[in-house]
Amino acid sequence: MGRRAFLRVAGLAAVTVATSAATAACGRAGPPATSVAATPTTLPATPAAGGPPDWSALRARLAGTLVLPGDRDYDAARRSYNPLFDARRPAAVARCARPEDVQACLEAAARSGIPVAARSGGHSYAGYSTPDRGLVVDLGGMAGVDVRPDGTAVVGAGARLIDVYAALAAAGRCLPAGSCPSVGVAGLTLGGGVGVLTRKYGLTCDRVSAMSVVTADGRLRAVAEDAEPDLFWALRGGGGGNFGVVTSFTFRTEPAPDLTVFALTFPAGSAGAVLGGWQQWVRGAPDELWTNCVVSGGSPPSVRVGGCYVGSPDGLSPLLDDLVRRVGTAPASRYAQAKGYLDAMRYFAGCGQRSVASCRPAEAGGQLGRESFVASSAVLAAPAADPDRVAALVAGQRGTDLLFDSLGGAVAGVRPDATAFPHRSALATVQIYRGTDAAGQRSAARTVGAVRDGLAGLLGAAAYVNYVDPALRDWAGAYYGDNAARLREVARRYDPDRVLAFDQGLA
Repeated sequence: MGRRAFLRVAGLAAVTVATSAATAACGRAGPPATSVAATPTTLPATPAAGGPPDWSALRARLAGTLVLPGDRDYDAARRSYNPLFDARRPAAVARCARPEDVQACLEAAARSGIPVAARSGGHSYAGYSTPDRGLVVDLGGMAGVDVRPDGTAVVGAGARLIDVYAALAAAGRCLPAGSCPSVGVAGLTLGGGVGVLTRKYGLTCDRVSAMSVVTADGRLRAVAEDAEPDLFWALRGGGGGNFGVVTSFTFRTEPAPDLTVFALTFPAGSAGAVLGGWQQWVRGAPDELWTNCVVSGGSPPSVRVGGCYVGSPDGLSPLLDDLVRRVGTAPASRYAQAKGYLDAMRYFAGCGQRSVASCRPAEAGGQLGRESFVASSAVLAAPAADPDRVAALVAGQRGTDLLFDSLGGAVAGVRPDATAFPHRSALATVQIYRGTDAAGQRSAARTVGAVRDGLAGLLGAAAYVNYVDPALRDWAGAYYGDNAARLREVARRYDPDRVLAFDQGLA
């Protein structure tokens, strides 16, 4: 999920949910299915270098701060969410405080040819927001959330999801977005944005009405349906880092609804039956129901179903009865509880017993740690013909999980070419996740890669760009489908000199 939220939370009983670690709730983001910890990313050619950047000149232009190797806070400034990328050593980290700071950074990068990447929350699966020997444009200082009387919300690109949710809830509003509380709103939105209210209210990118964007030429542009329409189209699902650096979003929000969260666990050995019943159940579910199915590796694999319902427990109960009938096996546990909007978002974040202030990363004054893992993705375009074979891909692979996050509903009500996000008719996205440390990374990467390739054979080759995977074959086709050619044209138009180039960049 838009990061990713709750491998552990969504399918566990109430007592387990209440005590689950917040880091587990974020354990969807990670490196690719290759070993990357010790090998810096290889960036494509950038403009002809005009010499090293003049860091003193850049520092003088910033309202924020510029952190260089040797500075006291460099190690903290350079780190991303996943410790497997801690070997990366950027040439500088610019902690931006205003759009003009971003403009200065991109102008400096264009002049020098140094790799440059924006960072919102630092959760890039491939560590693309931490370019080795490059310039990190850190947007964390641009994190305001202004909820206006008309229900629109202007959100700084560096805002973390937990703070977005808290500000919206205080105004009685909501936004469909991801569940990991420390994920930055920009990365989530630019890749599409799958979350627990997706089926009712659409992808996060579907709620964007305007953006402020600094393009590779250093211009700050106001982007909307009637202003730079091709760029507006591309930024809604075309992935972060491809077309410019967004500094703020204007979102259309909705009145915050009453919600019911739920979790069912099923007996060991029933994974194929549960997945088979779940995918048929989702096809006919009302838009108010969002759900995921988590198949966890083991001998045999285990399975659980969780989710969120826009409505009361009484309205949810017959839907859960229908799931159980389709599965043909009674759950070992069944839990449902009504919650307000913010409490539900904290539940899915693994922060049910934490305050909003503590449900932030440590560097932002909270109590959330970092997490090492490898991950990849697939897309369930239609019900799997043989769900037992899908579940068998993680048989014996304890610690490897498949997370099926439902689409449909409002997502399917938008044409595949209306935004850059192409998977409008799909049933679900699938995350492949395995926790590891640096010592086990190569083995974990091999496991994740084998599962990814096995899923491609069973489900098709599509993938979700927010779960970016540099080892993916034909990644542009997998992420963008028929929208890839238009996206490349937009990227070339707005970044002809490839200032923002990176391994899976479109320019």
